[in-house]
Amino acid sequence: MNTAKLFVIDYTLHGQPKSFIIRLPRLDTATAWYWAGCDAGVIRIGRTDRDPAKLINPAELEKKAIANVTWRAAGK
Repeated sequence: MNTAKLFVIDYTLHGQPKSFIIRLPRLDTATAWYWAGCDAGVIRIGRTDRDPAKLINPAELEKKAIANVTWRAAGK
């Protein structure tokens, strides 16, 4: 059984609002920042277990013009 849910992640990049939908089993704030960085092209996505995704401190992402990351369940 698939337990993944849809989430909406909103953020700003260089002051411009951005938004996207992602399907994950669960989401927290650190993971939302990670995926916002991936969507913005600042962080690369880990492809395998040998090349895992690395969570980056929100302060580091703010230096790269990503800010105001929020998330919510889709459809709410």
